Amino acid sequence: MLGVGLGLTCCVVGSAIAATPVGFWERVVDKPYMHLPVRNGAPKRLIRWIVDDTLAREFEIELAEGEPDFWTYTEVKTYMGKTLRLEVDPFPKDDTWVNTVTLSNRWPEMDTLYRERLRPQFHFSPSRGWMNDPNGLVYYDGEYHLFFQHNPYGRQWGNMTWGHAVSEDMIHWRQLPDAIHPDKLGTIFSGSAVVDHRNTTGWQKDRHKPIVAIYTSAGGSNVQSRDQPFTQSIAYSTDRGRSFTPYQGNPVLGHIEASNRDPKVLWHEPTGKWVMILYLDRSRFGLFGSLDLKNWSQMSEVWMPDGHECPDLFELPVDGDPKNTRWVVWEAAGRYLIGDFDGQTFTPESELLESRFGANDYAGQTFSNMPSEDGRRIQIAWMSGGIYPGMPFNQQMTVPRVLSLRSTRDGVRLFIEPVKEIERLRGLENRMDDLTLGESPRKIQGVQGDLFDIELELEIGDSERLGLDVRGHRIEFLSGTNELTALDRVVTLKPEDGRILLRLLVDRTSVEVFANRGRVQMASCFLPADEESGLSLYALGGAAKATSVTVWELRSIWNLE
Repeated sequence: MLGVGLGLTCCVVGSAIAATPVGFWERVVDKPYMHLPVRNGAPKRLIRWIVDDTLAREFEIELAEGEPDFWTYTEVKTYMGKTLRLEVDPFPKDDTWVNTVTLSNRWPEMDTLYRERLRPQFHFSPSRGWMNDPNGLVYYDGEYHLFFQHNPYGRQWGNMTWGHAVSEDMIHWRQLPDAIHPDKLGTIFSGSAVVDHRNTTGWQKDRHKPIVAIYTSAGGSNVQSRDQPFTQSIAYSTDRGRSFTPYQGNPVLGHIEASNRDPKVLWHEPTGKWVMILYLDRSRFGLFGSLDLKNWSQMSEVWMPDGHECPDLFELPVDGDPKNTRWVVWEAAGRYLIGDFDGQTFTPESELLESRFGANDYAGQTFSNMPSEDGRRIQIAWMSGGIYPGMPFNQQMTVPRVLSLRSTRDGVRLFIEPVKEIERLRGLENRMDDLTLGESPRKIQGVQGDLFDIELELEIGDSERLGLDVRGHRIEFLSGTNELTALDRVVTLKPEDGRILLRLLVDRTSVEVFANRGRVQMASCFLPADEESGLSLYALGGAAKATSVTVWELRSIWNLE
């Protein structure tokens, strides 16, 4: 029992606080949420959840002694009526924290949740804690599922768990309890999810098809998995993704080499089997096959120079022609190869290509099991590296975006555009045409707030540079070098008939830029200053024209009425 040798500490039993030589908090669960106090930078302490004398969960937390920076929470309603004990190692000398661990009927600070100053208003972010890679993007029974790397107990990376949110339109998200928790094989690293329509696993018992999550068990990343390697595991849900059961035969794919991780799985209809692409080591990805998601064998490898983690593999029509398709292999940094895949071997036909040009865009993954009538390949990526000081959360996702292959003068290339569902957030519209631009900034009148959807058609004319000032940040085109700059990032953009087309999605802490109908996309985060406001157009070194400018004010997805 923890606390031995630490001297006399405190134990909470029910509502009473009693002296005891054991370092723990204990109570019969009678409310659905547990609140835990967090102080950023406090010493990390290991907490073990013991439910009726069985280890149910284990995690590290910067446990607040004294005034917390924020309260995190976890849902405990599955333990109703049972005795929950928190064992803390090392036990704090200051035992006042026991008075702040509470059970509640509400999330902490619900009155201010999603109203925080730096809270993204139409990009998904977790209610509490750290978030990184999107995981297990899958559509089933009218819902889009977004799983994600989540530290529920702090603002920094750690305790990797699969967080979970659902949406009926990919825009308005509702966060659910975390789906998959660390266990004796390791913390839960990135992966994917599929719907087992053919019941190859044998897990379908009633109406609902099994949703199967395939993920990396990151051995050695928690106390329970000390000295274990990285392996691949699965968990399944037969209740529309509301609960997941880890497979008793895990891992389903043992350690191969290095930190092999991030399985992306798809059903390959022509060969009638499941296919997994897995990161093996720098530049190398493995392709594996399975008939039941439980037994895997390696088929081949894909070489991608300096390719690194979080792969994806998918097929797209070229120029919308279903009879002319190519396969795409993608890695975390947004680089990709176009080629052919026969169910066993990927044969590249292109050089290594780039798709990511912004500062904060990583580990993109596409949805599986999209409705056949939809026909879109939709991706969400992690807007990596954003910093949200003073907030109870950290990081955000990109908006969902549509991927397509189109012919260009340089060959077939990947185009990326926001999903049309974003338009559901549009409110007040302000449109102007044929605006002459010069060195004096031309402020766009009649728009308010900090959430915008902006469409621009800019005629370059004689200008050396022209662009848009968005809340103190310039999105600018340099005509001499055909370069587009956005938040200190630069990418080549070739004008079309002397014009460039821009689509900007502006949130409180980010700007996503889509240029020339998705030929270039740039996703970047920023910290707003209080004085940053408004939108203005300008041209330097010569005259230019804004052929059309349309600005929509956007509504929040968080239902803040």
